[in-house]
Amino acid sequence: MASPSGNSKEDLSVRVEDYLNDKLQTSADLENIDTLLKNVLDQQTLLKQQLEEAEKTLAKATYAAESHSARVYEQAQTFKKQQADIDRRLLIVTRSETSDDAVRRFDSSTEHLRRLDVAKGYMELLAEVDTLELSSNNGDSVWRLILASPQAALVPYLQLQRVAIALKEAQPAAEDAAPHLVDHVDRTTRTLWGQMKDAFASEFEKTLERMQWPSKNVRMTVEVEKAWTAGVGELLDLQEPELKAEDSRAGATPDVSQPLVLLPLEVMVKPLELRFRYHFDGDRPTNKVDKPEYFLSHVVSLLNTYDEFFALYLQPILYGHFQRSNLALTSVYIDSTSALITALLPMLRRKIATFLPRVSGQPQLLSHFIHELIAFDVSIRDEWAYDGGNSFEAWRGLAWEVLVKQDWFGAWLQVEKDCKKLLHQSTVRKRTKIIVVALSRYQNIIDDQGSGDIDYDSVDSGATKPTNAAIRVNDLLETITDRYRPLSSFSQKLRFLIDIQIAIFDKLHARLHGSLEAYFTLTSSIARTVQGISKDDQAEVQGLGGLERLCRIYGSAEYLEKKMQDWSDDVFFLELWDELQDRARKNTTGKGLAGPMSLEDVADRTSSNVGSEEDSGGLFDETAGAYQRLRVRTEGVIEDMLIHNIRDTLRPYSRINPWSSLSSDSSSNSASLALTAELDTSIQQLDSYLLFLSQVLAMAPLRRVARQLALSIQTFFWDSVLMRNSFSVSGGAQLARDVDAIWNVMDRYLGQGQGAAGMRKLKEALLLLTLPVSGSKPEENQASKSADLWEVESRLFSSNESGREVMDELGLEILGESEARNVLARRVELGN
Repeated sequence: MASPSGNSKEDLSVRVEDYLNDKLQTSADLENIDTLLKNVLDQQTLLKQQLEEAEKTLAKATYAAESHSARVYEQAQTFKKQQADIDRRLLIVTRSETSDDAVRRFDSSTEHLRRLDVAKGYMELLAEVDTLELSSNNGDSVWRLILASPQAALVPYLQLQRVAIALKEAQPAAEDAAPHLVDHVDRTTRTLWGQMKDAFASEFEKTLERMQWPSKNVRMTVEVEKAWTAGVGELLDLQEPELKAEDSRAGATPDVSQPLVLLPLEVMVKPLELRFRYHFDGDRPTNKVDKPEYFLSHVVSLLNTYDEFFALYLQPILYGHFQRSNLALTSVYIDSTSALITALLPMLRRKIATFLPRVSGQPQLLSHFIHELIAFDVSIRDEWAYDGGNSFEAWRGLAWEVLVKQDWFGAWLQVEKDCKKLLHQSTVRKRTKIIVVALSRYQNIIDDQGSGDIDYDSVDSGATKPTNAAIRVNDLLETITDRYRPLSSFSQKLRFLIDIQIAIFDKLHARLHGSLEAYFTLTSSIARTVQGISKDDQAEVQGLGGLERLCRIYGSAEYLEKKMQDWSDDVFFLELWDELQDRARKNTTGKGLAGPMSLEDVADRTSSNVGSEEDSGGLFDETAGAYQRLRVRTEGVIEDMLIHNIRDTLRPYSRINPWSSLSSDSSSNSASLALTAELDTSIQQLDSYLLFLSQVLAMAPLRRVARQLALSIQTFFWDSVLMRNSFSVSGGAQLARDVDAIWNVMDRYLGQGQGAAGMRKLKEALLLLTLPVSGSKPEENQASKSADLWEVESRLFSSNESGREVMDELGLEILGESEARNVLARRVELGN
């Protein structure tokens, strides 16, 4: 066996041999041997340099590793010495035999020290509170300061207020560690605040007496204005800590409470509230249960009366007081008008709380009160730009507080929906200002004798005519929209939409659908036999009477379908739809989408696209779809009715057979021919039908219906007349004259050329059927100067290609080659 070194030498020899064999394959390669040697030497030099660098790097790494190991060893030894020293000292301090006992005793001593420190801080805080409560900085009693100089008493009070606020803020982090201390400081602060408030308010009321407030002619001399400004400032200083604390809580949890009333305005509103109670809490004529607009309009009147005064005198004070604080962003504190509204709303809330129980048992009064309250909210929100202290969204209003917070929405919605209970009450029959409930008004509309009549005047002349009921129901629903449009609650808006508006749409749809089903019953032979329908009832659905009945359904369905499409583009319903989609996409459970309604309930009544990622859709998709299906179905029934009646009158025409025996006078002109007598009834009926339809249908549906009727008439003439008889030249001309009479009737109501356009196949067939006949039959392949029967027959029957060419020359586009040959075969000249 060879040694390793021997193997290495052999491997090297092999590699050298392979290298030389690769580089020196031919005699010409020997000329480049110098270059080859130079490259080998260069590579050897480069490898030596890389080896030297690797050796240096290895040496450095080895040295660093050894140094690190030495440092770690030294640190470990130092740590052991320190640990031993700590254990020794701990044993000495605690007089313990083991380190574990020493640690336990040391922790116990530390806990005692911590408790002692907490107790010390507790006592220091109580001492500070007692100091602030009993004395000021110069040693005088705070109570004495309040009586002597309320402004000087503000300094210790504000310090105490800051302490109380700091304790409340620290409680959650301390896991409610000192509830008794927090309660004591809070009670002390509130007691002191009440005393100072009363003192400041008493001084401020004296100034108001000098001003002769709240008379319209307020006296603001220089001295009085100075005292009034000082009084307002003192009350604002006293209230500022509370305002800031309330503002921070409202920012963290919106809608927790109502904004605070500014203390100066609270004092100034007291005489206004006394006047309000005088008028609207007793037995005076102004306090009527059916006139809530009296006390609501009184509040608006107060705003109109005093807004200018507050804007002139209070606004600069508010701006100067709050401009550098976060409260400057809250309108109810920085804006005098909003501050005044905030001060007036509490007395209105108290009045509403006593007024609601009085009207709760009277549906009309409850409905009237809610709508008046909504109108008041709209006025305050829009005309006075009041946002309730939330600049990011509109003020929800007193109606929202009543309907949502006090849970009156269900009772109010039931009043708006209930029609049976109020239908026969005298207050409904009278045209008073009391709002008539929606479904009751709908029933009155439907019960009106003229509700089913077609209204020719309320829409454009070129539009489909609806019934009076459809127009009045739409007006009713628009009125309902105006009533609940100001509501701030999304759930309430959606409930109104579904429970009242869409419910009324569904009721009218069911009525229209029932009317269509009744038509089927009266026109069905089986139904007439089984149910024994009278002749008078049958006469109502025949002829123009039946057509008018169908057009009432069609016109109403189309009118309301278009109105729903228009409503879907209304900004109010678009915003409602966007909010519904946003809530539905965020709702993962599908429950509680809007109050008690689930996602499935809302989608069934509005749109299947609720909650989808698609941008299409609207609140009236499902309802509009139902009306669209009813419209399309009714349009089909109108077409079937017209086709059936016209074909019945055309049957006598199919039984005549003078076509081949008529005189073949070459000079006869179809325009000069008399109309076939058997077609008179059909022409008259078609004219009456189209005359009526042109008055009640728009041009688009009229042409759709007429197109289907034209196709049916064309099929009748093709199958029952053209393909069953042979025709001479005059017979074809007579048939063309009769068909042209039908076209003229259709053109009269549909537009020029519409009759022939609806029967293009028959028109082309008549062109072939009335081809003139020359003196002699042309020989095969003989060209003819003008198209006549023989020339067309020769080319049409020779081949498909020749037939297509001659048909193109004649302008025939609908007929196929075989159909054209069948038509020519009906000519008596080509019969054999």
